[in-house]
Amino acid sequence: MRKIRIFLTIAQGLALAGLLACAGQKPAPPPAQSMREVPPRIGVALSGGGARGFAEVGVLRVLEQEKIPIQAVAGTSVGSLIGALYADTGNALDLEFAAVAVRQEDFFDFAVLSLLDGGLVKGEKLEAFLEGHLKHKTLETLMVPFAAVAVDLRTGEQVVFERGSVARAIHASAAIPGVFVPVEIGGRTFVDGGVLNPVPADVVRRMGADLVIAVSVPPQVPAAAPKSPVDVALQSVTLMTAEIGRLRAREADVVIQPDIGPVRYDDFSQKRKLMEAGAAAARNALPAIRAAIAAKTKRVPV
Repeated sequence: MRKIRIFLTIAQGLALAGLLACAGQKPAPPPAQSMREVPPRIGVALSGGGARGFAEVGVLRVLEQEKIPIQAVAGTSVGSLIGALYADTGNALDLEFAAVAVRQEDFFDFAVLSLLDGGLVKGEKLEAFLEGHLKHKTLETLMVPFAAVAVDLRTGEQVVFERGSVARAIHASAAIPGVFVPVEIGGRTFVDGGVLNPVPADVVRRMGADLVIAVSVPPQVPAAAPKSPVDVALQSVTLMTAEIGRLRAREADVVIQPDIGPVRYDDFSQKRKLMEAGAAAARNALPAIRAAIAAKTKRVPV
């Protein structure tokens, strides 16, 4: 019976079309299908750079002001610190308040005896600062999906932290070789993620971002060659990671590089100036960002 009904329905449709054709009329076109726009999922990759990385705060502020949603963040070194402080609430104003509170001694707690453990800086104060300022203590509970990038010192493997203690993961991601004591987590020893991935655009894409905005903090060019052991180590790492960072940044859709000038990696007195430099660079990048969003926006049936 079902087959007979289907056959009759088809036959009736054909007959109606024939009558309309004989009368010189065309069958009415099917109604237009409603469509809607689906914007891309946007992620941000934040690079290292010591105190110079505070320019990234200004970038995130402008993205929020311009209603550009950030749905995933990955950071390396100081970029992991800035990224975690933002992901804690997903609010750029909260990030700015926390960033202003960071002091040099919160980042660089020097101890000569720490040299026996592989560095001059213990990093304990960095963890204490994060524990005291973050509302969410574990990576999986942050308001915005976030990942911190570090490197296994023994194997050279990149490790992306997305679960566990936020403070410990940031400490590992920011443990500059030769400066910070390497960080032990789960029986493994970690150093700064910038050794392999200074601008983790690929990590953000693996987190599900369709469009990646990278913030690449340029290296400082000192007026003279450094002489102290810490400065020599930091400048050497900076030169190495800068070239790797240029290559990694190509994996992003838009790259923002703030014009910071000669601010030193350990100069925490110019955070406001750095934030404004980041904001200016983000505003200059808005046309490219909007064009990338438009190019990746899909139209799908309602």
